[in-house]
Amino acid sequence: MKTVQISKTKKIIRFPRLDTILMVEDFIQNHDGEFKKKALWENLPKKMMYQTFSLIIDYLLNSRKISIDIQGKFGWIYYPDSKNSNILLNWKR
Repeated sequence: MKTVQISKTKKIIRFPRLDTILMVEDFIQNHDGEFKKKALWENLPKKMMYQTFSLIIDYLLNSRKISIDIQGKFGWIYYPDSKNSNILLNWKR
């Protein structure tokens, strides 16, 4: 099995499938600000390995689609439609 090293401490053996990433994204959008990391993982519709889940969370944090509040709960912050509408409104002025 091929491993990929993304930093000096992390080695990735398995990459998540696109449908798994989309499932986690959709779950976080629908349960915005309700769960901390472990509770979120335990309440997902499909079970997955915690390492895979952590990799998806790292991806979503780095792509600025989710954020973590002061209590450790995850919230969805990526709204591309509202950004595009603001750009169009400013352009028409």
